[in-house]
Amino acid sequence: MTVLLSRPFPSFLAGQDLRIFKSRPSIKTSVSCFTLKHSFKRDYTSVMIVPTGVGAAIGGYAGDALPVARTLASVVDCLITHPNVLNAAMLYWPMPNALYVEGYALDRFAEGLWALKPVHQNKVGLVLDCGMEEELRVRHLQVADAARASLGLPVVEYVVTDTPLQVEKWIDTKSGQSTGSIKHPESLLRAVQALIKRSQVNAVAVVGRFPDDDFEDTDDYRQGMGIDLLAGVEAVISHLVVKEFQIPCAHAPALLPVPLSPSLCPKSAAEELGYTFLPCVLAGLSNAPQYLVKNSESEHGCILTNDVDSVILPIDACGGPGALAFAQSKANKPLIIAVEENETVLDDTPDKVGIEAIKVSNYWEAIGVVAAHKAGVNPQSIRRNRISSLQRASLLPINGYAVQSATTNG
Repeated sequence: MTVLLSRPFPSFLAGQDLRIFKSRPSIKTSVSCFTLKHSFKRDYTSVMIVPTGVGAAIGGYAGDALPVARTLASVVDCLITHPNVLNAAMLYWPMPNALYVEGYALDRFAEGLWALKPVHQNKVGLVLDCGMEEELRVRHLQVADAARASLGLPVVEYVVTDTPLQVEKWIDTKSGQSTGSIKHPESLLRAVQALIKRSQVNAVAVVGRFPDDDFEDTDDYRQGMGIDLLAGVEAVISHLVVKEFQIPCAHAPALLPVPLSPSLCPKSAAEELGYTFLPCVLAGLSNAPQYLVKNSESEHGCILTNDVDSVILPIDACGGPGALAFAQSKANKPLIIAVEENETVLDDTPDKVGIEAIKVSNYWEAIGVVAAHKAGVNPQSIRRNRISSLQRASLLPINGYAVQSATTNG
């Protein structure tokens, strides 16, 4: 609330003596109040989840869920989401009220084990896989230097792993989602440890050399269909670092350029603008919140699980650790919103995993529900004939025995 204080203008009657006397100024004031931002409510916080490597119709390609995040961020006070939503290879969009939280950390946050501590700036370190060719290495270093010079990003140092990571990727035949592994995880962890000790970095970007696919293997993805074959193992890599060091991390794959496709789908196009996917990763990590293991330090100024008011996710992706943890919260349980239009290869609908959720057709509706919820309006009240007559509660408990009045002595 803003209060404007001003001394009232004097009013002079016709013919009044206009002589000026030295006197103490009047202390009477006029008060005008108007609200710029309502200060009597806490900030409204929403979490947006689109799991990685599950072929999501929206968010399963090259940053194609970013327009949803931008719109949602304009409605809520704080948006918490993850790299799969915000990363668009050579493209990114800065949102001052959005928190870039790695997936493993987001799950721990949902479970109430970690808190999120917003920052003004991180010291970002860069890890390059020694398995990449010299040309690719130089390309990625040029991107880092460009981010430092043109964007002012705090990328402080880089290190090359002592052993090739040897990334492997595949499709899980049971779930249908992409996944994978690295043969030498200890090499990655040594590189990160060296950056932390030598340069005191508190966020890490990793660039691993990925195997180059045959054109036919990626054709569906480039046409806006199928699954991102890289995304699953990218998550495996960042999870490994975050679990070990509890600092923000994100991954960008190193690949040779693919042949030009004149019929490329727009939602896959961001990955074909240049030689690297690194720019969005550096931008996101530059001010990603730090992860605070609860009870280890003061939680003052941190965002906690109980601060979350709503969670938006695809209709059939409700079975992940984070989604289930939010749905099972004991205190300040957030509103779960499941978007039917955003289908994945998974089959974990709210009904199947046993969680209560509002089902909406698309993200237009989802953001409308969030706006109503933030305003303190029952979302059902703005639908046709969705409010029924108020029901009377019984005084009998479930076991059938009457409730006895409490008595006190004295």
